[in-house]
Amino acid sequence: MVTADDVRRVGLALPRAYEFHTGGRAKLKVRQIVFVGFSRDEADMGFGYPRDARDGLVESDPATFFLPRARDLRYQWVCAHLDRLDPVEMRELVVDAWRMCTPKMLHELPEMDPPTAAAWSAMDTGDWDALRALLHPRLTFEHGGVVLHGRTEVLAWLREHPVPRPPSRTEVREGRVHRWVGPG
Repeated sequence: MVTADDVRRVGLALPRAYEFHTGGRAKLKVRQIVFVGFSRDEADMGFGYPRDARDGLVESDPATFFLPRARDLRYQWVCAHLDRLDPVEMRELVVDAWRMCTPKMLHELPEMDPPTAAAWSAMDTGDWDALRALLHPRLTFEHGGVVLHGRTEVLAWLREHPVPRPPSRTEVREGRVHRWVGPG
């Protein structure tokens, strides 16, 4: 059984995601786009889903999935009873909904070893204290022909340069990013 807090843990760990409350309901957003919304009692969630595929999803398991109210059918949206979802299915639905409202360059981050997504998100927001905690002291950072060694050197470089694109691969040691290799 999945709870709204389980959904929050998955959704809020994604880059650029934040929680917003309106009309007595919690929503997870990227910029101004909602990718998950909860019912007032948080027993159900609505989530972004391709309009042309939603009827098939609902028909595949009508005890779990249902369409939104008639006035909301114009949106790319489906709803689910949280107590009918398993954690793996919920994560897939939430991450796919998040992907619908983020740039393609971010789409692989959720599949990379933790804490890669959190580290890129901290870079993106300029949260240098959080980033420091996620990077290994002996970090090797390769990006666009730049090769840096050591967390302090990398943090100094990042403060002076635009946010790099997400990595194509990372290596994690002791729960922190030890090697960061940017796209080709």
